[in-house]
Amino acid sequence: MHPLDGIRVLELANYMAGPYCGMLLADMGAEVIKVENPQGGDFSRLNAPQIAGESAGFMALNRNKKSVTLNLKSAQGKAIFKDLVRTADV
Repeated sequence: MHPLDGIRVLELANYMAGPYCGMLLADMGAEVIKVENPQGGDFSRLNAPQIAGESAGFMALNRNKKSVTLNLKSAQGKAIFKDLVRTADV
């Protein structure tokens, strides 16, 4: 049992500070859903060091999270995003 079990968080953060906060919430049991853009996603994906083609920093900051790529300029992306917002606590 974790203190934030049952809490759903949408993370629309990029790079370091926001994903770090999301990581802390996920580590405490929240269901964190990271929303990324389809043009490459979070900039920290590009950081070194890379392990098997993935940024070690990105992997560390985004552990215990779910992830979705949404084009918020499309009608379908907007609809999915609205559904996620309706079910989120944060």
